[in-house]
Order: sequence, then C-alpha cells, then structure tokens
Amino acid sequence: MSAKAFVYTELQISIPFDEAPWRDVSDAIREQPGFISKTWLSGLGNNSVGGFYSFDSVENAQAFVTGYFPGEAAKFGVAHNTRVYDATIVEEASLGLSSPHFGARLELKPGAFVYTEVQVNVPFANAPWRDRNPVLKQQPGLLAKTWLSGLHTNTLGGLDAFDTLENAQAFALEAFPKAAANMNAAFTTRIFDANVTKAASRYLSSPYYA
Repeated sequence: MSAKAFVYTELQISIPFDEAPWRDVSDAIREQPGFISKTWLSGLGNNSVGGFYSFDSVENAQAFVTGYFPGEAAKFGVAHNTRVYDATIVEEASLGLSSPHFGARLELKPGAFVYTEVQVNVPFANAPWRDRNPVLKQQPGLLAKTWLSGLHTNTLGGLDAFDTLENAQAFALEAFPKAAANMNAAFTTRIFDANVTKAASRYLSSPYYA
C-alpha cells in the first residue's frame, strides 16, 4: 500500500528507549485507521520518544494527530509535537534519493535518522529539490531521504537516513544549517539513534528494515 500522508511525532519526555513501553503502544497504533508503518525515533542526547508514520490518506493522518495521539501523550503526562505531510507530492523527489517509503530498498540499515524542517512557505512543485538532490547524494553516509512538504503550511523538510551517528551529526550540525541560511530561514533539526529502535520499528513494518 502506498503512502498518501506522513506524520512526525515527538514527545517531550526523556526515557531510554529500552525502558519505553513501545510494544503496548505499537499494538494500539496498529489499530488506527489507515495506518501503514511507523519508524520509531529516539532522540540522541535527550532520549525523547517519537516516530515517523505513513498513512493511506491525509484524512486518516489528520484523525491520528487530532484524536489518538494527543490522548497517548496525555497518558505519559507530557506535551508533544506533531506534523502532517502530503506524501503524494514528494514521491518523485524522494525516489531520487532512494526513499524506502516509495519502494526503494536499502543495502545498509540506518544507524541514525535526521529530521529537518525549514520555516518557509514553498509549494513543493516550486521547491528546488532537483538542484538539492545531486548535492545531497554527495553527503557522506546518506542512505536515503524522504522529502517532506507540510500540509497547509508548505514547509520543506525531510527524514534522512544515515549509516552512522557521526555522519548524521555532521549533516545536522554543519551541512544543513548552511542550506537553511541560503534560504534565509529558521529551521529545525533533530538527530535520532536508529540502533536502539530497530526492533520496535520492524515490529511496525518500517520500510527501512524491509
């Protein structure tokens, strides 16, 4: 089933991932309408807990972030962050960078993920992804990128898979800030340790482990 929407979530919490009740939460997530897959995310340095989801429709993704997820966060007694993205408009750009969310298969499994979002309003059809993709292909350790276009906001971003935490950090701390500066825009970057979430992500059919 092809994804029509993506959801990014992160809880304002600090818990080592092996202590998180990920299996119970995963079983509940599996029952959500339109759910396809989730890649669990564990924040490097702060042990935040989150995820990157694919859904079969924008409507089901919206229902997830307005209905189920706030209740799940409330059970932990913490604030949270959610974002919804239109997956259909980023397919060509993402396939150009081997995104497994659109059928590409990775030879290596990720050691880290980097989430990015730039505070701009650019319809994805007008985004400079054709110029950026060749540059990103030269980024050390980049395995895949799933481009992200914010629903209603047209923000630009991505979920990038890297072979190691060191290469992910170099991208998030050095390369990406330069790209955002060229756009004269504020931005968000988050680094996640993929090694600790591998089993949980496989449990929810993450395409990075297919």
